[in-house]
Amino acid sequence: MRIASKMAAGTEGKRSRKSESQNEDEDEMEMEEEPDFSDPDDFVDDVTDEELLGDLLKKKPKATDGIDNVIVVDNIPEVGPERLEKLKNVVKKLYSKFGKVVNDFYPMDGDKTKGYMFLEFSSPLHAQEAVKMTNGYKLDKQHTFAVNLFSDFERFKNIPETWEEPEIKPYEDKGNLRGWLLNKDCYDQFSVIYDAGEKTAIFQNSQEPTKVEERARWTETYVRWSPQGTYLATFHQKGIALWGGEKFVQMARFSHPGVQLIDFSPCERYLVTFSPLTDNREDPQAIIIWDVRTGQKKRGFHCESQTTWPIFKWSPDGLYFARMNPDAISVYETPSFGLLDKKSLKITSIKDFSWSPTDNMIAYWVPEESNTPARVTLIEIPSRKELCVRNLFNVADAKMHWQKSGDHLCVKVDRYSKAKKMEEKDQLKYSGIYFNFELFRIREKQIPVDKVETKEQVLAFAWEPVNNKFAFIHGENPRIGVSFYAIQPKGKVEHLKTFDKRVANHLFWSPNGQFIVLAGLRSMNGVLEFIDTQDMTVMAQTEHFMATDVEWDPTGRYVTSAVSWWGHKVDNAFWIWNFQGNLVAKQALERFCQLMWRPRPPSLLTEKQIKEIKRNFKTWAQKFEIEDTMRKMTASKEMIEKRQALMSDFSKLKEEKQKLFEEQKELRLKLRGGVDTDAFDSHMDMEEETIEFLVKVEETIEE
Repeated sequence: MRIASKMAAGTEGKRSRKSESQNEDEDEMEMEEEPDFSDPDDFVDDVTDEELLGDLLKKKPKATDGIDNVIVVDNIPEVGPERLEKLKNVVKKLYSKFGKVVNDFYPMDGDKTKGYMFLEFSSPLHAQEAVKMTNGYKLDKQHTFAVNLFSDFERFKNIPETWEEPEIKPYEDKGNLRGWLLNKDCYDQFSVIYDAGEKTAIFQNSQEPTKVEERARWTETYVRWSPQGTYLATFHQKGIALWGGEKFVQMARFSHPGVQLIDFSPCERYLVTFSPLTDNREDPQAIIIWDVRTGQKKRGFHCESQTTWPIFKWSPDGLYFARMNPDAISVYETPSFGLLDKKSLKITSIKDFSWSPTDNMIAYWVPEESNTPARVTLIEIPSRKELCVRNLFNVADAKMHWQKSGDHLCVKVDRYSKAKKMEEKDQLKYSGIYFNFELFRIREKQIPVDKVETKEQVLAFAWEPVNNKFAFIHGENPRIGVSFYAIQPKGKVEHLKTFDKRVANHLFWSPNGQFIVLAGLRSMNGVLEFIDTQDMTVMAQTEHFMATDVEWDPTGRYVTSAVSWWGHKVDNAFWIWNFQGNLVAKQALERFCQLMWRPRPPSLLTEKQIKEIKRNFKTWAQKFEIEDTMRKMTASKEMIEKRQALMSDFSKLKEEKQKLFEEQKELRLKLRGGVDTDAFDSHMDMEEETIEFLVKVEETIEE
């Protein structure tokens, strides 16, 4: 009984202690309440599923999967079993270019095909590309393909019987896109990036450059004007923005993450963007062509090589664009963006090509192979007709230079001088390299070719944009020369002049010809020489120390030299010169980076009107001289008024500070123990002393 009572008492004690500990735990749990993770009643979740699960949602199966991958090809040959395998091989070879063909099906009518077939691709994007590129493809004279997506049949079947008028979008006036051309004094504009890229400003080239617009962080890298100056393109991490109008409002946005390079078509209708970050095999995103007006993506391309830009080169009218592939040139047409005639130009070992600036004509060159000479070929687009072929021998390298007016093409050829066969290895051994220019007269019948040779190293070449002259820099420092030639009628190339011992590594022609700047940039310390090629006179020899860039304005009246922060970290500024080499303005900006003149569209004046203006130039000159004089007087008046206003502000500030100084007189005496320190050195005795010194000694000889 005692044992039982002890056990009962022990058990009761344990229970009481356990209940006490439980009560303590419950008290602690009550003290530490579990946090409430629920959202408040007024919480609004603004994060979309695409932002959280974008990558997964892209892989989400769609109701149309398996249908959009299938295309229907109509108007194929009706063949029997003996020719079916050959037909399948032809079709497979054609459509495998657009993606992986998973399955094919040829319906039979007895022992012959029914004239249509089904192809299934691994991706809907490949199927869409196949439809775009092969609809209308001519297999032979009797068979032209009609290609559709399989899902299109369902869409065509369910077309509503009543037509609904689309909703008209409200018109949004974004201002006059060419308002800057209406300036009475024809002042040009230019963009400037400074403060290490933090600020971008648009200046007007008036008497003193004045800011038209300025914004902070307008672009993340650099800016680019469209070819006719309508748009200003800015770069951002998410894509490109276009700005225009009098207040530079945003005209369009093009989403292309990581975009680094852009290019416009000459007509400004299309924009090409490049990003190395967003390419994939299923959906080409490295290079995208956009419609500038609508903002729509027209087509995407893969980028196999990033060594040259632009990868796509445009015809002058914007109707065609082309890229170079291994052993081929692919020419595409707009607005379909399909391959011209559904096939590329097969050119074995092609090295380079370029469009004429004024005509739908392509020039390309191929190097020597075994016993086949190198050659330069001109072909017409879209006919693909060969206009001229020039064979070249012993070619090391070549580079093509078109004149802006499209009248001439120069091919600078690096050639091996003497070739001797080595007896042991049966190989060619060359003793040196010389240079020559192959000059094509594009406007003349059968395109004749002239030649100019030089033994010295060619450092730079440049055509006069208009007229018939060209210049090139040759030799080695310190014996650098600049030679000028002119192509005369009847097949004569005339040597005009050679300037010896020049400090130059770049040539900059005025957009209107005649005037040229010889520039020694970067390592040559910014030496500038202004030359009038009409009489070959040197108008000015000057220097902008450590200049990195030189650029003419679109009218040929002014030229800028600049020291960019991207090239040098000190003395960053741009200077403006007139075409004669007289310094007009200096503008120092903190960490100045880039200056680009705003291009002008082609003049609306006819050649006859321009000739009439030149004929009566003296009459116009008098009017302009009067206006210039009045403008200078106005500018002087404005400058005087500005200085007077500054002096008035300074005098006002001086009076305020003098009054404050007098009011604090007692406080200063108290702080300094009654000593009036204002009197110290304030009334120093000053003595005027005249110092004479010998300036010149003249000696006279008496006879």
